[in-house]
Amino acid sequence: MATTNANGTDNSRLHQTFPVLSDTEIARIAHFGTVQQFARGSRLFTAGETGPGMFVLLKGVVAVTQRDGLGHVVPIVRQGPGEFLAEVGQLSGRPALVDGHADEDVEALLVSPAQLRALLVAEADLGERITRALILRRVALIESGASGPVLIGQPQSPDMARLENFLRRNGYPYHLVDAAEDPDAAALLTQYGACKLLAVCPDGSVLVNPSDEALARCLGMVDTAERNELFDVAVVGAGPAGLATAVYAASEGLRVIVLDCRAFGGQAGASARIENYLGFPTGISGQALAGRAFVQAQKFGVEMLIPAKVVSLDCSRNNPMDSLAIALADGRTIHARTVVIASGARYRRPDVPRLAEFEGRGIWYWASAIEAKICASQEVALVGGGNSAGQAAVFLSRHAAKVNVLVRGPSLAASMSRYLIDRIEATPNISLQPHTELVRLHGGSNEGLTGATWRCHTSGNEHDCAARNIFLFVGAEPETSWLEGCGVAVDKHGFVLTGTAASLGFPARPAAPLESSVPGVFAVGDVRSGSVKRVGGAIGEGAAAVALIHQHLSQTSAVA
Repeated sequence: MATTNANGTDNSRLHQTFPVLSDTEIARIAHFGTVQQFARGSRLFTAGETGPGMFVLLKGVVAVTQRDGLGHVVPIVRQGPGEFLAEVGQLSGRPALVDGHADEDVEALLVSPAQLRALLVAEADLGERITRALILRRVALIESGASGPVLIGQPQSPDMARLENFLRRNGYPYHLVDAAEDPDAAALLTQYGACKLLAVCPDGSVLVNPSDEALARCLGMVDTAERNELFDVAVVGAGPAGLATAVYAASEGLRVIVLDCRAFGGQAGASARIENYLGFPTGISGQALAGRAFVQAQKFGVEMLIPAKVVSLDCSRNNPMDSLAIALADGRTIHARTVVIASGARYRRPDVPRLAEFEGRGIWYWASAIEAKICASQEVALVGGGNSAGQAAVFLSRHAAKVNVLVRGPSLAASMSRYLIDRIEATPNISLQPHTELVRLHGGSNEGLTGATWRCHTSGNEHDCAARNIFLFVGAEPETSWLEGCGVAVDKHGFVLTGTAASLGFPARPAAPLESSVPGVFAVGDVRSGSVKRVGGAIGEGAAAVALIHQHLSQTSAVA
């Protein structure tokens, strides 16, 4: 039976989370670091400030503590000689999530983020132990909820759900305080003008009703440095396809940057459980799969700009670098020799009156643990018949009293995997409503969604349901508006044409299988016309694109 220690860490994996390195292992690491001295009481790293890298302790003891923006401090662990101080964020030099101060005079080996990545690749067996520890430490911080920003407000409010989703999808720990149960939190809301939500960052900054972008900037998640270098590959979109391209390209020595406007994982990151992906017989959550790929990409040196919104692509190569140029919403430009379009697709919004009014207030386009908590023991409705809809229905059925699945066709057979259909049929609180569409939403501006009406096409009958939460999975529209003006050919639905289809009208330039109508611009995953809309297919395309990228780079280098 597994036990936990005072800090909530499972003792069965405690040695994996905080391993002790041998003298031989430290000697191997020494080639990648420099020796640093710290006097008793000094700070090695501070929550909210950019971390210097990984420390390997040679002498002395360091106390690691969690501290939130309200000043609450919780001890995590005291580490001594042979142990190392770091978590996943140090792979890319992100702000520290915890404080570390010397309990006595300390001598430590400092391994910078760049050298840490080099170490993990060069020392495979040692790198595996270190990587596992870095991941487990981040997981422990997320589960403890004692570090990161403090979110103060109503736990089930739409804005709170939005911020929670943003932080969870990015694997960032946070602490939620219910203002209705904490007098100090309620007083703080009143102090800031009776607002509905506050976010307090680790450095003490207070944000009133913040946007995702504002919170990201406060936490130091947003990279604001100018990017004047030339990348071999710029990947737009950090879903499974984009991450696969990044991992394979970087592991083969290419310089890669990945951009995404929200979080890594894409739509797959919101999947409660993927059961038909090769190698995971018991299934894996989309967040876990994407999280592993995200860490793996950083291990090979991929630079991640998340969140970073791409607004346009200039394919003219009319610049001193002779490069493809990606313009960001913050005014910066990313230059790359090749671009991989992996921006995916967003769920389509059905033509239902007042839909926009209730988005985030009862209308959802994903089903995570946060939404499941909101609709606990309630009757809900879910619109859609694809695999994503099926996964969401099964997941929600474990929390909601009843899940109504609305589909326009006669059954799920045409659009859903058989294993999911069998699972749905075997779940007593899932009710399939065939030949049915959502027609009306009910509720007021203050109370949010209070119910809905759907209609059966065959009988013409309408049914009113007091569902306060409705989940929409009704097909997808490509995220390709940022390509306008670049010359990338798309099909009638807006998905990017590749290969033979992209070469039509461009007879002098046959496109490679995953290449668009613009040389050096490739498309993978859901955004590509004709792609198989499955996680496995997206990952396969992302990996396959790398060989074509090498081919293009070698050809252009030969011409130059």
